[in-house]
Amino acid sequence: MRSLTWQEVWSRRLARHALVAPRPKEDMGEVVRAVCGVHAQMLPAAELSLGLRLVGATRQDVQAALWKRRSLVKTYGLRGTIHLFPSDELPMWVAAFRANRRPDEARWLAQMGLEMAQKEAIITAIGGALDGRCLTREELGLEVARRVGSWATDAVSPAFGGQWPRWLITLGAAANAGLLCFGPNQKGKVTFTRPDQWLGSWKEVESATALKMIFRRFLSTYGPATSQDFAQWFGMPPRTALALMRELADELEEVEVEGHHAWLLASEAEASWAPVSDVARLLPHFDCYLIGCFPRDRLVPSAWAKRVLKQGGIGNLPVVVVDGVVAGLWQQRRSGRRVEIVVEAFQPLSGDQHQQLEAAARRIGEIVETESVFSLGTVDARPHL
Repeated sequence: MRSLTWQEVWSRRLARHALVAPRPKEDMGEVVRAVCGVHAQMLPAAELSLGLRLVGATRQDVQAALWKRRSLVKTYGLRGTIHLFPSDELPMWVAAFRANRRPDEARWLAQMGLEMAQKEAIITAIGGALDGRCLTREELGLEVARRVGSWATDAVSPAFGGQWPRWLITLGAAANAGLLCFGPNQKGKVTFTRPDQWLGSWKEVESATALKMIFRRFLSTYGPATSQDFAQWFGMPPRTALALMRELADELEEVEVEGHHAWLLASEAEASWAPVSDVARLLPHFDCYLIGCFPRDRLVPSAWAKRVLKQGGIGNLPVVVVDGVVAGLWQQRRSGRRVEIVVEAFQPLSGDQHQQLEAAARRIGEIVETESVFSLGTVDARPHL
């Protein structure tokens, strides 16, 4: 069994994420492909995640890839949250999500005020309503009600301390069925459209094949990892992830990282990983590196875990990463036409690390297309931009 150090592992993961050496902005789609999608519940955070991995890219480049070139697509993805994926891979992701139905779905739907047949009727109605059209949320709700009945718009589904109309909780399922993705905003309003029509082509992928492809990609970018790591990242029952890993056993190799046992693709296990050091980076809310890296107690040292995780799970706060490990927090403070980037390091910074964080702050200003100012100080950690 091959033995590795954590420094080697973090160095490998940083490199796979283009966080050691950013790639040309023309490689935006390839970067999104490599990191297995970019979390986009808050699009400005996704724009930062990508911009920090690409040379010279701004938020306008990300938006052009989404709404003009359509090389990226925004849809419901991992764990039911909104993600950006390469457009040519959307059928693969959809097939994998479709195969990952929650085992307690009927009970969950009942708690949300829906029957299985009603859910399927709404999904069919959504597909029909979006045929050849791009509709706002309000327009889509009215069209669904017209097709299946007003019961679909009854606000009976508990969500975020209130109640949503029944049809709204099926959006993720409609996306997993390949019938819905996001379109460009209209006067500040979210819109939805049909991905097969929006993207111009659609080639179905068999679900079991799709899951294996994504498992391999995950190990390549976030490995060494365990089946439990994949289950948590993908939003899959642990036993299902374990069965998937066993199906691919001939392609995997177990490694030991300072007492921690995990797996890599056998084809990559013997690669020479030159460990890097003195690498300091700023990562935004819900950056894919934070969400996909395990184990958490190695990613966030115990000395400051309470501070980093006090707002909930990993990713809820923008963080400083030094040599692959969380080592501080940062925040944006708007001041007129400038943005102030305030960094709170939990450990002493070397001169080179300080310069890298200053450069990262300048880069954030370039991405959001405004002047940025860097300073060290105490951060008032907040879970939103």
